[in-house]
Amino acid sequence: MKKFWLVLLSLGLITAFSMSAMAVDVKVSGEYYAAGMYLDKTTLNSDKTASTALPAIPISETITIPAKAAVIKNPGPSTAFYFQRLRLNTMVTVSPGLMLTTRADIMERAWGASRTDSGTENDTMSAGTRAENENIAFDLAYITYISPIGLFEVGYQIDETWGTTFGASSNPKGLITYGIKAGNLTLGTRIGKDMELSRTSNNPTGDADKDQSFYTLFGIYGWKTGEAGLLFRYIKNNQYRDAFAALAPPDAGFAWDGYVLSPFLKAQFGRVALQAQFYYLFGKQSWEGNTAALGYPQDVDLNQLSAYVDATVNLGMFYFGGALAYVSGDDFSTQDKQEGGVLNGGLDWNPCLIMFNNDLTYWAGSQGGYLATDATYTTDATFTANGGPMTNAWFGQLRGGIRPVEKLDIMASVSYAKADKTPAAVWAGREYGWEVDLTGTYKITNNLSYMLGAAYFFTGDYYKGASDDNKVDDTFMVINKLTLTF
Repeated sequence: MKKFWLVLLSLGLITAFSMSAMAVDVKVSGEYYAAGMYLDKTTLNSDKTASTALPAIPISETITIPAKAAVIKNPGPSTAFYFQRLRLNTMVTVSPGLMLTTRADIMERAWGASRTDSGTENDTMSAGTRAENENIAFDLAYITYISPIGLFEVGYQIDETWGTTFGASSNPKGLITYGIKAGNLTLGTRIGKDMELSRTSNNPTGDADKDQSFYTLFGIYGWKTGEAGLLFRYIKNNQYRDAFAALAPPDAGFAWDGYVLSPFLKAQFGRVALQAQFYYLFGKQSWEGNTAALGYPQDVDLNQLSAYVDATVNLGMFYFGGALAYVSGDDFSTQDKQEGGVLNGGLDWNPCLIMFNNDLTYWAGSQGGYLATDATYTTDATFTANGGPMTNAWFGQLRGGIRPVEKLDIMASVSYAKADKTPAAVWAGREYGWEVDLTGTYKITNNLSYMLGAAYFFTGDYYKGASDDNKVDDTFMVINKLTLTF
């Protein structure tokens, strides 16, 4: 019997040592946060005057209280809720220089809230739908190969993160990336797909050559105290071909060719940390097919700008700084030009707790005001709604902070923004408003931190829409957030 077990053990050892090594190493990292939010008003409108009047009230035969217009208060209600997300990153090292990386977002939901109905559109900054993110959605899955001639990455990766956080939106996309480094210089290229509407097995009614693709070249030069880079991207958007076939058969639509240039700088000059970035988009929207029935057959020139500069002075316990940002808006009077609407401040850049904050928009929705053509409140206030990312705006911020102890960081900021353009000639104003923020972050351990913040937004006249008679209200928010990183 002993011989039998000895032979069996020997065969097992021989088999184990003769098998090819699979994964050499597996590394798991990620982040979990749980947060609670209170938002005083979920819309920015205050009240409106009804078109009918209240009936006159007779007190006696000779005394009557005059009729007054009925004032209907309908500001958006307040909201308060908890929400959370777990993000799990896994890197499998198959062999030296060859890795597989995945990322999943898990239970991204408000506590106790109804689950979102399943849909087909991807969630914000995700490769999955919102319903999938409320359970589990895989966003990234790509191979990294470090070869003798450079680095290759193939699969779903993070795109639209270039230079600073301004203009950045960490969107997962199908990509092929190649990069090579020579000394302090890194050069690379990237091709990818934004949208695929061509004929596939799950889109049997799709058309040929109806998608959105992009092609990128970039270079980064780094030195001891900073780095600078330049990106060029060509975007070919064919998804709107034959989009108006029902109005002008058989194939009316347009193709979109855009070119983006973006230089950036990040540098440390003594106690001053400086970063700056610039985006310039140009190109053409070209009509195709039978456009006679559209009444708008002319081509449209693309010409858009955005810019950002930020500086922080570190004095040890104290620090202060500021930022300026600009995103061009579309001029409604130039129908053959599009000066805004594509470039924005990015989903990663959240300069305030309320104003232009994408996290607030994701969890509580945008805060609407009044429409251009309707003085009444609507939940679909397309033209006047605060939300992220920043578009059509001039923005300025001053901030300062103190670190009384090593683990505590308290910061206050004052921000102001106004619109670059208005969507109509008659408009109440261009001022988005002022915001005052105060946040405190305490590092409980090296991996666990707690943040408490408060913000007050002084709503500007821009949200009144086309009539200065419309009323808007200020709003405020309180938020606390517990974050674990591992």
